[in-house]
Amino acid sequence: MSWEWCEASLGRLQNFLAEQGLTDGPLTTTRIGDGHSNLTYLVSDGKHEMVLRRPPPPPLPVGAHDVLREARLIKALEDSGVPVAKVLAVEDALEVLDVPFYIMEYLAGEVITDVTPASLAIPAQRQFMSETLVDTLVALHKVDWRSRGLEGFGKPDGFNARHFKRIKSLIPDDANQSPAFAELSEWLAANIPKESDACVVHNDFRIGNVMWKATAPTQLLAVLDWELATLGDPLFDLAYFLNCYPRRGVPRTPTQDLAAAVLEDGYLEPAELIARYVTGSGRDVSNLKWYQVFVDWKLAILYDYSRRRGGDDYYQQSGLVERFLNAALSSIAS
Repeated sequence: MSWEWCEASLGRLQNFLAEQGLTDGPLTTTRIGDGHSNLTYLVSDGKHEMVLRRPPPPPLPVGAHDVLREARLIKALEDSGVPVAKVLAVEDALEVLDVPFYIMEYLAGEVITDVTPASLAIPAQRQFMSETLVDTLVALHKVDWRSRGLEGFGKPDGFNARHFKRIKSLIPDDANQSPAFAELSEWLAANIPKESDACVVHNDFRIGNVMWKATAPTQLLAVLDWELATLGDPLFDLAYFLNCYPRRGVPRTPTQDLAAAVLEDGYLEPAELIARYVTGSGRDVSNLKWYQVFVDWKLAILYDYSRRRGGDDYYQQSGLVERFLNAALSSIAS
């Protein structure tokens, strides 16, 4: 996934952005994030700053890293009640880079993971942020995607069974695999619920994928990383959000390691998050256990798949897959 700007590509980008009226003069680019998926760069001419999102270098798997699809969704969500960074330009002719890309506004703020920044580290602000996360998820699931031109963005009918089948296909036929894979697959297959609704789902909604105003009183500036979004069952989003939200005294999964800040005083407890979601959405969550088991089972499979593919040292760490499997088994037993 290694890729670097060269003088020629930076020159073409400079011309493109100037033609769009976005920059004026030589550009600098700075990598943002760890680059496990789509690549993100801060672009500046010294006066204007913006963000460029592009896929990793070709060849790419069919349907993967579709930044044009991502840009389409973000543009559709503008003024929807779901805060997003505004898309400023899209380049799909491959005249600048060897891949399509889009440009969005740069927002200066805080992304919270393992600790709350000192400027926001008071219980009232933490409570507000956890309440806002739930309210934003409710708002996303209320978006009228048909009126916003998102017909065909996904296939919500039969989503649960189809999603299960697709993820299960990634489990290798390997006698050395943990028997928990089979046990969880059998339980999930026997209990697949009918879709609770058909909504825009983010599919990676967690505290580490939103940006906050850096000073109190804070506000949510934007929901980030829409690469996995689709039309489907909204309870997947709720389950994923909860499964990425650590609890005191409970062994953490790898995704919960990325949200340790919510263990600080003031953040809502998971039961409070669920109650607030139900109040805001009016949705029946009686089948939520199935979705929560599915999420950890899915993450175990995806982490195992990434480990077997190699190329990223993170996924080679011992115990990552087992932590997800143990969490899923614990959910069934609870």
